[in-house]
Parts: sequence; C-alpha cells; structure tokens
Amino acid sequence: MNTDNLAETSDRLARLAMLVLQRTGASYEEKELAGSALAQHHTSKQTSKAIGSLAAKVLGDPTSSYEAKELAGCVLTQVRHFQGSASAAQ
Repeated sequence: MNTDNLAETSDRLARLAMLVLQRTGASYEEKELAGSALAQHHTSKQTSKAIGSLAAKVLGDPTSSYEAKELAGCVLTQVRHFQGSASAAQ
C-alpha cells in the first residue's frame, strides 16, 4: 500500500533554503538539500531516494552545520514511504 506524505516545506525553511543557495561558502550537500526543500515548497513533490540518503548522512554527521541539519530534517519529512514489498515493486 502506498502512503503519500503530504508535508511540504514551510515558508521559514524555504527562506533558509534561499539563503543557503545564495551563500558562496555553502557546501555541495547544503545546496542539494536547499534545492530539494525549495522544489517541495507549495508543491506535492516528494524527496528522492538519493536526497533522502544524503539527508540521513547529514543528520548523522556531527560536523554538519545547523542549516544543513534543518534542511535535512525538512526533506526527510517529505519522503514517500511504501509499505510491503509487493506494492513497492509495482
């Protein structure tokens, strides 16, 4: 059974994402997460598996910035989940 997550990026996190994208010193990971968060602002788009993996890595890294962790948490709440192996294969 497919269960869609209807979460979307808040206005506050969208502003944070825009600031991260404008910052010249932002890391590749921060910019990837910011782009994903902005793509999901006021849309029904879901986080890809690759971005979900990146977000999990960022959250587990004690050296990741506060902004990166905020964005990672945001995109992880927007991952589409599949229950059961039969429905995931369809």
